[in-house]
Formats: sequence, C-alpha cells, structure tokens
Amino acid sequence: MSRSVKRLVFGLGNPGSKYAGTRHNVGYAVLEHLALREGLLFEPPTSLEKYFGPSALRCARSHDPDYLLVCPETFMNRSGDVVGPLLDWSGAEPHEILCVFDDIDLGLAELRIRPHGGAGGQKGVRSIIESIGTEDFPRLRVGVGRPETDAVRHVLSRFSEEELEGIEGAVAEAADAILFWLRTGDLQTCMTRFHNRWKEKGSAPS
Repeated sequence: MSRSVKRLVFGLGNPGSKYAGTRHNVGYAVLEHLALREGLLFEPPTSLEKYFGPSALRCARSHDPDYLLVCPETFMNRSGDVVGPLLDWSGAEPHEILCVFDDIDLGLAELRIRPHGGAGGQKGVRSIIESIGTEDFPRLRVGVGRPETDAVRHVLSRFSEEELEGIEGAVAEAADAILFWLRTGDLQTCMTRFHNRWKEKGSAPS
C-alpha cells in the first residue's frame, strides 16, 4: 500500500457540547489550537482519499510538512477504534503517531512527553494500545490538576477562571512541541528541548 501520510497526531476527548471545554477534552484543545495557528481546517473523514474506516472523527491535513491532526469522536474509551484503522490507512508506524491527552497525575498545566509507556489508567490510551497492539508510540500528557475526590467527576468538569490562564498557556506550549516533532521527526530532541523549556517556566515536573 502506498503511504498516505507521514505523521499523525491524535487529540483525545469526548464529542458533543456536553463535554466541550472539560478537562478530559484538553487533547482536542491542543489540536484545535495548532490547526488554527497553522491555518488548517478540520474536515470529515470523507476528505481522506481511499479511507474507508470509521467515520467518527474530524481531521485537518497539512502537506508541508506532511501530517494529519485527528480528533476521534468515538468517546474517549473507544479512541482505538479510530486510531487503529487510520494507522493502517496512513502507512505510518506506531512511532510516527503521537497522542495528546489529559493526565490527572500531573499538576495543572504541567506537560510531559514520552516515547512509550502503559495506559496509566487513561482509558483512551488503553483503547489505543489494545487496537494497535503495542505501547511503543509517543504521547504528550497535559496535566489537568489532581482530583480532590472523584476522578471521573474531576476530568468531566471544566476549568475554573483561575485555572484558564495556566491551561491556555500549556495548550500553546504543547502545540509548539508537537509542531517541532511534526517538522523534524526527532522525538528525543523534542523531549530534551521542551522539557528544559517547560522546567524553566515551571510548567514541567522536576
């Protein structure tokens, strides 16, 4: 099969107005910020040539550099239903995709990039691992604050006015890092550069 796209970024979240702006949808927010900045529009999957997989997604395509931004709209815990078929369609390898998602184990607006790893309780990541059969794909975790009580209620809540400035800054920083990786394909340099930058700004754990 001919290669359809060089790299893919998946922003995880839940579809619908009920979940818009919630902590669980910060993956959507990062990709929407990046697309807006790069002048890309999200379109239905009918825009993808010879793609016949699940249609519950929206995507934004760039040709220079060559990449695809994807927001699965299957609900978080079924993200793999979209990621697996798109990975097959694209001709990319697992190390050529990057998943962006919320993390309650990081403080608010903290950012962390990793080349691989387990699901760590994140149901969207678990679904992707089950779908593509490996944990060896890059991911960018966005801290949404640690829950005081119920984790589910916390991730489905919206950010307070006091939290918004910090999370908006983190979304912009995450988009910067993703774009560097999309342009270079060099995850190790991306990790080194941005982890140092975020540590200096106080937006990355020590």
